[in-house]
Amino acid sequence: MATKHNIIVGQSGGPTSVINSSLAGVYKTAKERGYHKVYGMLHGVQGLLDEQYVDLSTQIHSDMDIELLKRTPSAFLGSCRYKLPDIHEAPDIYEKLFKILNKLDIEVFIYIGGNDSMDTIKKLSDYAILKGHDQKFLGVPKTIDNDLALTDHTPGFGSAAKYIAASTKEVIRDALGLSYNKENITVLEIMGRNAGWLTGATALAKTEECNGPDLIYLPELTFDMDKFLKKVQELVHKQKNVVIAVSEGIKLADGRYVCELSGGSEYVDAFGHKQLQGTAAYLAGFLGAKIGCKTRSIEFSTLQRSASHMASRTDINEAFMVGGAAVKAADEGDTGKMVVIDRVADDPYMSAAGIYDVHRIANNEKLVPREWVNKEGNYVTEEFIDYVKPLIQGDYPPFMVNGLPQHLVLKKGGKR
Repeated sequence: MATKHNIIVGQSGGPTSVINSSLAGVYKTAKERGYHKVYGMLHGVQGLLDEQYVDLSTQIHSDMDIELLKRTPSAFLGSCRYKLPDIHEAPDIYEKLFKILNKLDIEVFIYIGGNDSMDTIKKLSDYAILKGHDQKFLGVPKTIDNDLALTDHTPGFGSAAKYIAASTKEVIRDALGLSYNKENITVLEIMGRNAGWLTGATALAKTEECNGPDLIYLPELTFDMDKFLKKVQELVHKQKNVVIAVSEGIKLADGRYVCELSGGSEYVDAFGHKQLQGTAAYLAGFLGAKIGCKTRSIEFSTLQRSASHMASRTDINEAFMVGGAAVKAADEGDTGKMVVIDRVADDPYMSAAGIYDVHRIANNEKLVPREWVNKEGNYVTEEFIDYVKPLIQGDYPPFMVNGLPQHLVLKKGGKR
């Protein structure tokens, strides 16, 4: 068998509580399959262009380290939001990048990320083919937003959904305890940008002992302020306590994000994405002024993607699986592809890794189907709940030291 060279792996975009499980899958599988070295980009492609990387064998020394890495939130290697320019716009950047890859004797380049990261894989694989380079480029899915095309779901989504559903139940209990003889409205703001998968997951809080949120608003449907106010007023007259879940990305008919009504969304990243925050705060203030009762807004914010203590076992295992599958795909000669998760069965739930051309995935958003939202547009259907429920199952308890979770932390020292 021919001697294998080196692999380099990076992490990009917003992290998740299981993104490092995919990194662990890449590292463990690469070592098992005989790759000489596994390098990690420090802060993704942006860091690699500055020749910032690390030999992962200096960081991971044992199976215990692998297990710690799987339980560690955030991007172990550091992430970035760097938009790789088109080939014709900045050929010098590509030349520099491939010079670094050649210097490190890289055979396989693996990028763990979401939509924008898959755009990077697409561009690099296209350039390699155009210029006759031998490196293989594979994408590993990652995003709590669950908006990548062609994969049944994305690693990170299940754990975020689990955290959101559990936190929603806890917020509802808290609100009910304070609702004697006075009206109380709580508005929860959930991440997801243009896709409502995470916001819909609040419906999982509806269990035998909990009614769940009263209203759920996804960004796939136009948000009508007048209809919203009327519906909340109806609920307040029927019950003292009202809990509403809204996506950070809900929009008005004129295309404006609701959060823009409060003067937010001024920051725009390299991919043209506005920073979305303040939706719940604006709506809570709006309802308080119109209805005249106590209101509260809660942003789960980055807790949704960093709460590794609430990670689902299904999610951790699938994240590890797709990392390893990327290495196996490279071994089989694939390039310009992304690993996907295929749902094999629902009862009992089973999944497997597949692979698709990244050109069919990059820059495409998978949204919640209209038929998975009720007719009124203010709640999700049983089909939605049946889709999400298997993904939050099982626990992956952290290793506790002095009462707190232990994490694996990068030992910094510049490039290795």
